[in-house]
Amino acid sequence: MNYNEIARETLQAIGGKENVAAAAHCATRLRLALHDESLVDQEKLDAMDSVKGTFSTGGQYQIIFGSGTVNNVYAEFSKLTGTDGMSTADVKSAGAKNMNPLQQFVKMLSDIFVPIIPAIVAGGLLMGINNLLTAQGLFIDGQSLVEAYPNMADLAALINTFANAAFVFLPILIGFSATQRFGGNPYLGAALGMIMVHPDLLNGWGYGGALVSGEIPVWSIFGFEIEKIGYQGTVLPVLAASFILAKVELSLRKVVPSALDNLLTPLLTIFVTGILTFTLVGPLTRSAGNLLSDGMIWLYDTTGFVGGALFGLLYAPIVITGMHHSFIAVETQLLADIAKTGGSFIFVVATMSNVAQGGATLAVFTMTKNKKLKGTASAAGISSLLGITEPAMFGVNLKLRYPFIGALIGSAVATAFVTFFKVKAIALGAAGLPGIISIQHEGLVQYVIGMVIAIAISFVATIVLGKRDEKKQAVQQAA
Repeated sequence: MNYNEIARETLQAIGGKENVAAAAHCATRLRLALHDESLVDQEKLDAMDSVKGTFSTGGQYQIIFGSGTVNNVYAEFSKLTGTDGMSTADVKSAGAKNMNPLQQFVKMLSDIFVPIIPAIVAGGLLMGINNLLTAQGLFIDGQSLVEAYPNMADLAALINTFANAAFVFLPILIGFSATQRFGGNPYLGAALGMIMVHPDLLNGWGYGGALVSGEIPVWSIFGFEIEKIGYQGTVLPVLAASFILAKVELSLRKVVPSALDNLLTPLLTIFVTGILTFTLVGPLTRSAGNLLSDGMIWLYDTTGFVGGALFGLLYAPIVITGMHHSFIAVETQLLADIAKTGGSFIFVVATMSNVAQGGATLAVFTMTKNKKLKGTASAAGISSLLGITEPAMFGVNLKLRYPFIGALIGSAVATAFVTFFKVKAIALGAAGLPGIISIQHEGLVQYVIGMVIAIAISFVATIVLGKRDEKKQAVQQAA
């Protein structure tokens, strides 16, 4: 394979070197920030054997070459464009200029929450292991593993401690990431998060009980009372506080003399932001967060399988717009407040949508006689079943249209099924076949059945729609 030639053809098809603002690559895709996407010769890219698919999202134009190939293509491409050494962060930054305000807001949430996902995933999966050890009658009739084997009790307790840590100290993780994103000192953000979960404060999860009993501790300062309430497991309060902290810090650095900057700026930043957090920002955003959680629970419980089917139908179109990245913040809130919410239903919906896309792509694999499309569909279909849908959705299903429609049908039916049985996830992870380890044990069977439904219906629907599409094309050619 001549990678230099592929790089040259690709560059010519996207409008030349002058149209490239930034370039990098991930595991399978060449990721580009272009000055003008209207200059792209889509037909030329589609005709290239090495190109598995293309799509545009979040201000980036992405070309799918596949694992291994993309590294070699980028090495040659970067020489031609002078983009050697650029990272995906550079592409995101350049691509952000092409985004509308809503897309920029979604990108901001993604930038904050994506770095902390591993900690949340680890905590959630450990929580799942603890549930397996303590669940009544899951493996042994009428008993949990811990009850049947008492020597495992402390192991379960240890795992539970490890699992809770990321959620108990969530404001520290978000404080660091959010403050960094807003342009402030991330360590000051982490310190603010520590203040918000300080052990001297009333534990945030005990706030409801304290309200009922009327025993809320306060600081009484010159007759003004400030509630000593912690913010364990919260999202919105620390997001808002981190934004204020970053702006206060940046403002202070402009006016504080350089000789006193390292002393006064951190002191005043933490003090001013801390006061605002506990008097105004924290209480307001805590209420907003509770309304968000309660609203999501109400919507899920009230609309039932009908609402589930609608969400399953719309999830893939939402992914196309890139708006699904905003769900990360909502899922984090649902998981942090798992005692009330029971977990995240969004993860389950995402899984049904992803495997449905995979089922539709595999149907194309069985039907098509085009060798290039068959090769792309086989790899993309398997990838989608494992939770990575971009190659399947953008490389196959959207191009042919009818597989995408088949996937939407399968996703809607499967999501209606799992919603009817209230299946929820207790952790984030790969929203596909591996996601089974993220599901609460009460819904494991229904989760697996839901995936089978999604794959089967999308597969059959795609074949039916594909046969109809073939007949239409035959009639058009005959005419």
